[in-house]
Amino acid sequence: MAGGFWSLLEVASMPVLQVVFVVFSPALVFASLAKTVTLQDIISWWFMPVNIGLTFLLGGILGWIVVKLLKPEPHVGGLVIASCSAGNLGNLPLIIVPAICNQEGSPFGETSICRSLGLSYVSFSMALGGFYIWTHTYHLLLSSAEKYKALQAEKETDSFSNRPNQDLDSDQETHLLKVDEDEDQEATLMQPTKSVVEYDDTESQALVRHLSSTGKLINVTFWDKLRNFFHLIVQELITPPTIAAILGFTFGAVTWLKKLIIGDTAPLRVIQDTVTLLGNGAIPCITLILGGNLTQGIHSSKVKPLTVIGIICVKYMILPVIGIGVVRAAHSLGLLPSEKLFQYVLMIQFTLPPAMNIGTIAQLFDVGQEECSIIFLWTYLVAALALTVWSTVFLYVLS
Repeated sequence: MAGGFWSLLEVASMPVLQVVFVVFSPALVFASLAKTVTLQDIISWWFMPVNIGLTFLLGGILGWIVVKLLKPEPHVGGLVIASCSAGNLGNLPLIIVPAICNQEGSPFGETSICRSLGLSYVSFSMALGGFYIWTHTYHLLLSSAEKYKALQAEKETDSFSNRPNQDLDSDQETHLLKVDEDEDQEATLMQPTKSVVEYDDTESQALVRHLSSTGKLINVTFWDKLRNFFHLIVQELITPPTIAAILGFTFGAVTWLKKLIIGDTAPLRVIQDTVTLLGNGAIPCITLILGGNLTQGIHSSKVKPLTVIGIICVKYMILPVIGIGVVRAAHSLGLLPSEKLFQYVLMIQFTLPPAMNIGTIAQLFDVGQEECSIIFLWTYLVAALALTVWSTVFLYVLS
């Protein structure tokens, strides 16, 4: 009975994640940005997108080093890099920052002002994180999924072509006919069939070469490479969460657009109310998807223990130290606002566990779900201790 329940949960999670991807996540990002972010905020908080970009860049480099040292399976490599680079910039800060503001003796001033300002920082961080995740991380996992599926298709083709002749009544002539059929099949496979052309290896085939009519690989022109490159960029930027982030920035920065939907007297406030209501469903659904993924990882996983340990070391030992150095250096150079809470949020961005949207993307591509779940299981267990310790350290540094 229990096994049937978990199987039902796994089957039902696929439609849920599609709704999260198309409706709930974009609604949450748009509602947060349009309400809390203004043009002045975007100008004064300019270092936050740089800081988040550094977390993705440095975490990605460290994740790449882990992949090169530990050599996990090819489709797991992209997942390891994504787990090291993309942090949970929305859900956990929404819990951590208000809790810090409610503490007695908080170095961030009055509780109500701290909460309001902190939620603005977190909303901005959430929107920026969503932009990076649904561009950089989405492309990274898409490339890994394509490589994995290409390898699986190649294995199936090899196993089919190497299958021995099981006909007991066959004679020498039958074997010769079989060889001719195999050669015909290989010649057919060399043709630029629709399945080969549709497969878009973003790192090589789409930008470097294509199949000719004879089945040989030839170099493409510079303009073909440039056109394919911009085509890939456009594909990444038209994902629903990314479009919602762009619209949210626009409505937040342009005053007359903001007055149309934000406020008690706004003529179109029903739009913001509806979008906010839809966005409130994002976090519970993402949490349910995370729980469904964890059930798969409990049963079985192909991730090596050393790989999980490497991710934990990157996320909770190396990146927080780098974060302290980056924020303190930026403060000493006068690049940051005077609010200590802003600096705390910047530091916390280096210490967060992997983004739950990684699990959503992995399940969307149907690749690496078990590996993702076991990585989430251990990184979130360790995060309970790591976030407490590092938050104490950050408060001490800022006090």
